[in-house]
Amino acid sequence: MANYASGKHARAISDRSGMEFPHNEMVREWNGALVHVSEFEPKQPQLEPKPHGADAISLQQVRVARTEPITTVMLPQDPFTTYQAGSGIINVYSPGHGLTNGTTYLFRGAPTTSPGTGTPTNPVFAYGSIPNFDGITGAQITQGSGYAITTGLFKNGLRLSTDYAISNFFFFTVNADTATTGDIKGGGYGCSVGPITITPWLKNLLILLKICSNVNDKTHILKCMKK
Repeated sequence: MANYASGKHARAISDRSGMEFPHNEMVREWNGALVHVSEFEPKQPQLEPKPHGADAISLQQVRVARTEPITTVMLPQDPFTTYQAGSGIINVYSPGHGLTNGTTYLFRGAPTTSPGTGTPTNPVFAYGSIPNFDGITGAQITQGSGYAITTGLFKNGLRLSTDYAISNFFFFTVNADTATTGDIKGGGYGCSVGPITITPWLKNLLILLKICSNVNDKTHILKCMKK
């Protein structure tokens, strides 16, 4: 077996800088280059990435999202405005209503309890009547088959369809009545608009809100319904 000299007097040329260094101070890099210890560079860690599993995304205990029940949209006080005398067109103010153009909806009066068999602790749910105004009877507005609405504001014989009007107004035409004066507001407080049929739990919620005279109790009920 061949013997090698110690090289204490030998010189070597660096593959990186081309400079001369003592031979016994030279080292070999991972790529095979012979360099001085002052020039040595370790292998870049990104050239040999360590494998690791995917991030934990799914949860162990999950349940599918519930289907939101269709509910009514609460209307502000006196939301109805007659268009003009002799017309059955009624504009409805409902900020951010989210209703669909051309869809049939039913108007309802304020939630209340029905007389007769109902009691304060076991009330019979009912919707109150909408007050008559400007020649329009509340019974016509709340008729059971509902009305197909048009989003926007009916003004000067045309449908105003700006983003603001479509988001906050809609109008419909009552079947029989016409306005006496025109541009008259009405409807009172507590009216709502929604689908022809609503789910039973909504009725129960409205009953609870009706029989709770304390404002804190009503707030607590609404918080519980959100959970």
